Amino acid sequence: MKYKVDGKEYPCCTSLTMKYIGGKWKSVILIHLKDATLRYSELRKMIPTVSERTLSLQLKQLEEDGLIKREVIPTEKPPLKVEYSMTDFGRTLTPLLEMISSWGEEAVKWDSKVEEIEE
Repeated sequence: MKYKVDGKEYPCCTSLTMKYIGGKWKSVILIHLKDATLRYSELRKMIPTVSERTLSLQLKQLEEDGLIKREVIPTEKPPLKVEYSMTDFGRTLTPLLEMISSWGEEAVKWDSKVEEIEE
């Protein structure tokens, strides 16, 4: 079966899933939001290798896809406080995200090219 979202066709369920979580950073962002509501600066600290532009774009795409929500909290003076959290739709990805993370832990054991480094 084929699927169509926003005028773009997806040939199978796997390609449809990758529409939502594909790319280098979306799954990483989502795994951090799985159990917490976080501010942009907190996400930047947790994912220091992502550029600010890329993080902003990925957050915007995740929000447009309905996986996360962005809440602007008014403050007395700039900058505004912005928090990100998963939506109910986004939470349906939790088992998949946990499996991806677990697979990464296994990859460390199986792939001799992977080396652990201390922070």
